[in-house]
Amino acid sequence: MTPAWLPYCGPAPTPEAVLGRWNGDPLLLIALAGGLGLLMALRPSRQDRTLAVLAVLTLAVSFVSPLCAASSALFTARTVHHLWLMGVAAPLLAWSLPKVGGRLAAATLAQGAVLWIWHAPSLYALALSHDGLYWLMQISLLGMAVWFWSAVRSASGTLASGALLVTLVHTGLLGALLTFAPRAVYLPHAGTTAPWGLRWIEDQQLAGLIMWAPGAALYLAAALVVLARSLGEPPVPERAA
Repeated sequence: MTPAWLPYCGPAPTPEAVLGRWNGDPLLLIALAGGLGLLMALRPSRQDRTLAVLAVLTLAVSFVSPLCAASSALFTARTVHHLWLMGVAAPLLAWSLPKVGGRLAAATLAQGAVLWIWHAPSLYALALSHDGLYWLMQISLLGMAVWFWSAVRSASGTLASGALLVTLVHTGLLGALLTFAPRAVYLPHAGTTAPWGLRWIEDQQLAGLIMWAPGAALYLAAALVVLARSLGEPPVPERAA
C-alpha cells in the first residue's frame, strides 16, 4: 500500500481544486514581511528596494500561491518550484543584498551538492513527510543558491560564466537521469499524478525535461549576459610608471 504523505503544502489537490489552494500560514507570512522589512532597511536606494520587493514576491509565488499545493501532487510542479526558487528568487535576493566577495568555486560546489542531495529519493520522501525537514530542504536550496549568485555577482565575467556553465551541466545531467530513469522513484507522488492525466513515471520524466531544457536555458542565458557585459566593459588603464 502507498504511504499517506502529508507535505507542508497540504494534501495533493486535483486540477479542479488547485487554484483555490493558497497557503495562509501566518508564520510564513510574518517571515516574508519581516524579510522584506530587513531588506528595505539594508538597502535604501530605490533600485535595491525594487529588487527586494521582487525577491519577496517570488518567494510568495513559491510558498503562498497554488504552486505550493501543486508541488504536493506533481514532481513536475516541485521541479518548477525549485527552479523558480534557485533561478529567480535567489538571484533577486543576491542583487538586493549588499555586494560581498564570495568563493565562487565553493559556492558552485555547495549549491550543486545540496541540489543533488535533496533529489535522493529517500531524503525527498522524508522532506515531504515532516515540516521541519521540508523547510530544511527549502532553506538550504535557497541559501546555497543565494551564495552562488552572490559569488557570481562578485566574480569576473569569465569566472562567473564558467561557474554558470558548470551549473548548467550538472543540473542538465540530473534532468537527463530523471528523464531516462527506467522507473519512477519519488514515492510521495505515486498516487497523486493520475488526476492530472499523468502516470507516475511520466510525471518524473516531464520534471526531468523541465530541469534539463528550461533549467539549462536559464543558466546559459545568465552566462551569456555576464560574459557579454564583461566583454563590453572598458579596459582598466595602466598606471604610469
